[in-house]
Amino acid sequence: MNEQPTILVTGVNGQVGYELLRSLQGLGRVVGLDRAALDLADLNRVREIVRAAKPSIIVNPAAYTAVDKAETDEASAQRLNAEAPGVLAEEAKRCGAALIHYSTDYVFDGTKYTPYVETDAVNPQNVYGKTKLAGEQAIAASGCAHLILRTSWVYGRRGKNFLLTMLKLGAERPELRIVADQIGAPTWSRTIADATSHIVTQGLAANNAGWWAQRSGIYHFTASGSTSWHGFAEVIFASALGERAPKTVPIPAADYPVPAKRPANSRLMLDKLSETFGLYMPAWDDALRLCLSD
Repeated sequence: MNEQPTILVTGVNGQVGYELLRSLQGLGRVVGLDRAALDLADLNRVREIVRAAKPSIIVNPAAYTAVDKAETDEASAQRLNAEAPGVLAEEAKRCGAALIHYSTDYVFDGTKYTPYVETDAVNPQNVYGKTKLAGEQAIAASGCAHLILRTSWVYGRRGKNFLLTMLKLGAERPELRIVADQIGAPTWSRTIADATSHIVTQGLAANNAGWWAQRSGIYHFTASGSTSWHGFAEVIFASALGERAPKTVPIPAADYPVPAKRPANSRLMLDKLSETFGLYMPAWDDALRLCLSD
């Protein structure tokens, strides 16, 4: 009888972590840790937890995601987004585990006119993006087998995200002004979790540490297609509120100032993901309708 693998998942109360617990079930012994069980800010505790669990795979969706707050709380963002992933990677290397880590479109400056590929030059424009890039670099430097999955515009039915904000405001106001000159791919947290599970299934079926090492690197990992925040909101309202939907007014980002600068173009090319793992991410609006019907 084969010994079942241990899959260690961080941040299981978050949008992606919550879905991962459900998507990974049946693939092994899933050890899900919330912030109370594992505060990533405590780096010594991170080492202790990993060494005690002896995982085959570590999946790390936990992060500092308050993009605007990070501008005045850089130390916390650096600890959670850069230092903690680096320690997870060092411990993965020590115990022979593979590390799956999530990063962001915000590592790019958004000035490119076409979708970004994994090898494009990075140039983050805010603290969140800079700390997430530092996390990518720390993982790569560790030498562990790793997949860094860059996603974008994550939403779901839990936590704080654009979908839930729009549903709340749309029920309260007759008109909303929404940014229309930033383009990206809204990505459902369940899409992220399910696609991750498909990759984990392949890796476990291979039952070969070399499988992970051969595929180590960065992958773009979003829903397919793209829209603006305004376009995202319009589909939310049409699908969820129908005739009760508020009027939406498209505005430039300059009319909605926020502390952290966002990229105008957040589109990410998905070819490497499909070529390597045979995964074809769903259209963003199809996934959104599934989420709303859930």
